[in-house]
Formats: sequence, structure tokens, C-alpha cells
Amino acid sequence: MDFDWNTEQQDFRSTVRAFLEANLPDNWEELAHGPGSKAQTLFSREFCGALADAGLLVPHWPARWGGRDADPWIAFILAEEMWAAGEPRGGQYMNVNWIGPTLMRYGSQEQQARYIPPMARGASLWCQGFSEPEAGSDLASLRTRADRHGDVYRINGQKIWTSYAGHADTCFLLARTSPGKGGISIFLLPMDTPGITVRQIPSIIGEGDIHEVFFDDVEVPETARLGEEGQAWDIVRVSLSLERVGIPRFALASRMLHRAVALLKNADRFGPDAAAQAARAHAACEVSRLYSYSIIDQRVHGQATSPEASAGRFSTVNCERLVSEFVVEHVPDALAGGDPMLLAHHQRGIVAGIASGAAEIQLNLIATELLRLPREPR
Repeated sequence: MDFDWNTEQQDFRSTVRAFLEANLPDNWEELAHGPGSKAQTLFSREFCGALADAGLLVPHWPARWGGRDADPWIAFILAEEMWAAGEPRGGQYMNVNWIGPTLMRYGSQEQQARYIPPMARGASLWCQGFSEPEAGSDLASLRTRADRHGDVYRINGQKIWTSYAGHADTCFLLARTSPGKGGISIFLLPMDTPGITVRQIPSIIGEGDIHEVFFDDVEVPETARLGEEGQAWDIVRVSLSLERVGIPRFALASRMLHRAVALLKNADRFGPDAAAQAARAHAACEVSRLYSYSIIDQRVHGQATSPEASAGRFSTVNCERLVSEFVVEHVPDALAGGDPMLLAHHQRGIVAGIASGAAEIQLNLIATELLRLPREPR
């Protein structure tokens, strides 16, 4: 594998950095705290619209959907630079990484025409209705039901820990249409549909980030279903593999580690113990980066990446954890209002092992799919 950047990739990274320099406001680091807040949501819509106008929102998408058919490396360079800056795209990173590509692969012509163009313009925000009070990473246990009545479905149930639901336009919803593991289907559900109630959950990671969502006799047409009944597992496996690799959180972790080290050096407090701990955290960030690069290389060569995506996801959780521990131990004052970006990273790091699939579940997938170990008895 050759990870040297070619001229096109270097030029693209420079273009993205120049765009960020020109378009992030002076108070961006304060806005970065609270990724689901109203203030950041409004900013992200404006920012993503400007990205789209500059041809930088979805360059890896097909030209027919507003992209320019760039390869996965371009998409990952874009994501890397966005995350290093604190992810100013907000929740729209989901559109770019996996919701749009999923609809391109599985959506009907009507669904594609309705939902993909607004994503490509940076004009829509989605949330994902996966987790439930008694079904977190174990999606086979979900209870939200979609009962068919003629040509409509009536949805009843509850979702929880739903990021961005308070401001989202549409929900990528999993619901049960029949018993058993194969009885789960996906619905594309406008959030202004009657019968939907959204309640914010108080959170230490910022204003407005997570919610519980209730569905009471919510009626949607058959055309709102993505794919066939019972096809959710096949679709979600593809979607989550795209999401997990498309979030290079190591980029922000590495930047925050360097910032914390600089604070210590400026205060003449960067002693041997701090240096050793910083070295371990830096090594973990590099492991995560190289693991992610290897997965992108596999994609470029048309190789399947699902088990490796779980391993890459866990390496990212580990690097964020080590950086957060370093900051807590050596520059705790930065978390008490001294540095809003370090605080924002620390808060995101707290939930890093939960979002996009719990770290424990990723370890189980690594054990069974990569190491071929027997499944844990139930």
C-alpha cells in the first residue's frame, strides 16, 4: 500500500484548507461545542451550502447527483480536514458519508429525486432512528412497529439517543414489519409527519445533540419504505460500514493532543511522564489514521471492508480515549472553560465508544469475523 499523496490529492487538501480558513467564523470554536445545537445547525446549513457552491460537499458522488466522480481518497481527505477543524458540516456529514450513497444504491427513482438533490446542495439534515430503550446495538430486538394497512404503514414506537432529531428534516428509520430478525424494514420519514414527538435529552456533550423520538400512529405511504420489506439488515450493513470509515475522528484527536502538549510546553510543565503519555496517545492516533487509510485503499481496489471497518472504528475509539485521558490528567483547567475546542473534543470522546455502534460490539465483530473466534454464548 502506497500512502504518498499525488499532486491531485495534495492540491485538493490545500483547497479544502483554504476554504476552511476563509469560511469558518472567528467564534467557530465556541460553536463547535454542541454539535446538535440550533446555532450550529443553522451555521452548518449555511456552511454546507457554501461547500456545495464550491464543489466541495460531495466531490466523490456521481456527477449525475452533483458530484464529480472523485475516488474514495478525495472523500476521505475532505472528511479528514473537516474533522480536524471540528466538523463544521454538523449532522450533514451523515448525508455525505452514507445516507446519500445508500439511497443511490437502494432508493427508488422517486426517493432519489426527492432526497438526494437537497443533500447535494447542503440543504437538508437527517437523523437516524436506530436505537431504542431496550434495543441499542442489538437492532434485532427493536420494537418500533410499522403495521401495513393497505397502501400505508402505521408506525408506533420509540427511538432514543437520536442525534440531530430536534432540527432534522427526515429520519432514516428502522421499524419492525414482521417477527424475527428478518422482519425489519427501513422507512424515510419526514420529521414533520403528524404523530411524531421529539424530546431533547439533557447531555454533557452539548446543547441539542441527543433526543428521544415517539411515534404515535404515524402514517406513511408504501413509497416511504426503502427497499423491500425485511431488507433492513442488508442495507444497514452497507450503510454502517460507510459511516464508520467515513468519520476520521482521529484527525481532531491528534490536533487536540498537539494543542494540549503546546499548552504544557508554554507553561514549562511538559515533563517525562507527560511526554510518555503523549507519545502513547500520538501512537494511537497514528494507528487509527493508518488503519483508516488501509481500509480506503481496499475500497479503491474494490475489496470488501466490513470486518476491517469495525477494527478501524475501535482504533479510533482508543485514540480518542487516550487523548481525553491525557487532557484530563495534565491540562484539566482547559476543560473548565479555558479552551472550548479541547472541551468539545473531550465531550465527544466520552460518547465515542457508543456512537456508530458500541465499542464492545465492534470487539465482538472483530473476534468473530476477523479472528474467527467462536461467538459469545448467550
